[in-house]
Amino acid sequence: MIPAAKPLIGEEEEAAVLRVLRSGMVAQGPEVAAFEAEFADLVDGRRCVAVNSGTAALHLGMLAAGIGPGDEVIVPSFTFAATGNSVALTGATPVFVDIEPDFFCIDPAAVEAAITERTAAIMPVHLYGHPAAMDHLTAIADRHGLLLVEDAAQAHGAALNGTPVGAFGSVAAFSFYPTKNMMSGEGGMIVTDDPAIERNARLLRNQGMERRYENEIIGFNARMTDLHAAIGRVQLAKLPAWTAARQANATYLDTKLSGVVVPPVADGAVHVYHQYTIRSERRDELAAELTEHGVGSGVYYPIPTHRLPSFDLQLDLPETERAARDVLSLPVHPSLTDADLASIVEAVG
Repeated sequence: MIPAAKPLIGEEEEAAVLRVLRSGMVAQGPEVAAFEAEFADLVDGRRCVAVNSGTAALHLGMLAAGIGPGDEVIVPSFTFAATGNSVALTGATPVFVDIEPDFFCIDPAAVEAAITERTAAIMPVHLYGHPAAMDHLTAIADRHGLLLVEDAAQAHGAALNGTPVGAFGSVAAFSFYPTKNMMSGEGGMIVTDDPAIERNARLLRNQGMERRYENEIIGFNARMTDLHAAIGRVQLAKLPAWTAARQANATYLDTKLSGVVVPPVADGAVHVYHQYTIRSERRDELAAELTEHGVGSGVYYPIPTHRLPSFDLQLDLPETERAARDVLSLPVHPSLTDADLASIVEAVG
C-alpha cells in the first residue's frame, strides 16, 4: 500500500535524540531556544515561541494577544476542529464562514460580511499548504482594526507574493505533528512580530513564569521538550528539499491525472502541498478503487466543523459543504518513487 502520508525519520533524527538524552537536559532548554531561533528564518525573522502542540500554539497565541470572553473570531468551517476549538478554549466565540471554491481557504467576502462590533480577529487557515488570500484579508483586518491570526499548521514554507505565511498576522501558529511537512514528534510554534505578545506567550507556556517560582500570571504547562526540539531542528534543515520534492510530485500529478479536478495554485502563491487534494463527484467510490489498487488516500475533512457535535450549528455554507462532499487527498509526500507516482495515476484512471 502506498501510504497517504509518511513521516520521514532517519539517522540524523535518531542521533539528535540520543545527543539530548546523553546531555541530561531533556526538558525545555538550549535545543528549544536554538529551534526557535532557526525557525525564525522561515518567517522573515519574526519572534518564535515553541510549545507542545499546534493547538497550543493557536490557543496560547490568541490568549497572549488578548483574545477572550466576549470576543468573536471569524474562522473557516472547512478545516480541522483545532481551529475552532482553540478559539472556544480562549472563551471567545468562533464565527464560522464559508471558503472560496478554488483553494479551500476562507472567503474574504464571507469574512467581511461576518464582522460585527464583537469581532476581535480573523483566523485564516492556509489549508493543505496553499496560502489564504492574505492580501485581501490583511486589508480587511486593517480597515476594521482586527487582529489577524494565521493557522499555518499545514503550510511550512508556503508564501504569497514573496511573503512567507506566518509573517502576515499579529500571531501565527505552526504544527509539528508527525504527518506535517516537517515534524518534531509533536509540537507547535507561536510566531509574532509583537514583543508583548511574545512575552505573554512565554509566560503562558510555562506556568506563568519567566523566572523560576516567580509566577506572574496563571499559565499552562505547554512547554516543548529538548527531545522534540532536537528532532524539529533536523527536520527544519531538510524542509527545503522535501518541499521541492512535494512540488515536483504535485506537478507530475497535475499533468497526468484526468477525470478529476486537480488543485489549482493562485497567482503569486507558493503551495507546499501538505496534501494534494483533488475534487471528484464520485469521491467515495474513487477512494475505494484506490484502496483496491494499493494506493492510500484521505478525506480531509468529511464533516465541516460547524456541524460537529461539539458545535452543532445550522449554517448555510455551500462551498464548505461541497468541499466536504467532493475532496480526496492523494499521496504527495517526498518518499514517493517514480513507480509510486505512476501507480497513483493508473489507479485514479
